[in-house]
Amino acid sequence: MSNGAGKVACVTGASGYIASWIVKFLLHRGYTVKATVRDPNDPKKINHLLKLDGAKERLHLCKANLLEEGSFDSVVQGCHAVFHTASPFYHDVKDPQVELLDPAVKGTLNVLKSCVKSPALKRVVLTSSIAAVAYNGKPRTPDVVVDETWFSDPDFCRESQMWYTLSKTLAEDAAWKFVKENNIDMVTINPAMVVGPLLQPVLNTSAASILNVVNGVQSFQNASFGWVNVKDVANAHILAYESSSANGRYCLVERVAHYSEVLKILRDLYPTLQLPQKCADNKPHVPIYQVSKEKAKSLGIEFIPLEVSLKETVESLKEKKFINFNLSP
Repeated sequence: MSNGAGKVACVTGASGYIASWIVKFLLHRGYTVKATVRDPNDPKKINHLLKLDGAKERLHLCKANLLEEGSFDSVVQGCHAVFHTASPFYHDVKDPQVELLDPAVKGTLNVLKSCVKSPALKRVVLTSSIAAVAYNGKPRTPDVVVDETWFSDPDFCRESQMWYTLSKTLAEDAAWKFVKENNIDMVTINPAMVVGPLLQPVLNTSAASILNVVNGVQSFQNASFGWVNVKDVANAHILAYESSSANGRYCLVERVAHYSEVLKILRDLYPTLQLPQKCADNKPHVPIYQVSKEKAKSLGIEFIPLEVSLKETVESLKEKKFINFNLSP
């Protein structure tokens, strides 16, 4: 695989869950990678990247801060591709504006402003989210198909106090306006809940959702989410850059499943695990819905099944010592 030979790509927030896999796959394809991290001296943020095949020859770690205007200028110079993945994702938020909204929106615009100044740049691939697609107050039931024409409604997100969803919605919206005004070629990748193996040593939010149910919580959430493997997400980013016909947005969801179905899969995989049996509330289960795969498949994505993704997640959590009990069947 040498499609990337001679090409330079920037990956923002490179120590993160999805970004680490993008870096790995870019190096594998022969790209030179400029990887931005807030603190290049923090071993937890960089050691797993330095160990990747090709890192010695073609990985350059760069310090950059989302909220500092101009801090991406020198990094983006000379890059053919910019993969902007850096954006905070967590649920326990005290000040949504400071913790989520500013880094997501201002950070995205700061990176894009740097892109305007780089004549080598061919395309920006923005890591958005299904959060920016599916939350508009319209009913989501088994016969409803969500696709790339859907946009989340900021007012609905605010009223529901869905701050992460709001941050991704506002960031993607601001990005589309900016690239149209500044003639930048951009594609967005909109994955659902991302699971699968971890490269980084610290726990990320979506892997934590699996760890919580495996670690003996008493009940499971009454929620239905789309799920997708991190390797498919990383691969989609690179295909969205390399495919000349790629355009607009790409929803990435292998399937939508209620937590009860996720637990059933985990039970089948690990019969000895003490998994929660009861739902957190007595209400009817939140219905599942469909997400169109047509556009993702046109990129060449063949989705890894949820069963495989969940097994990879648990095995990875075990290998990284987040799970410390015996999982033998």
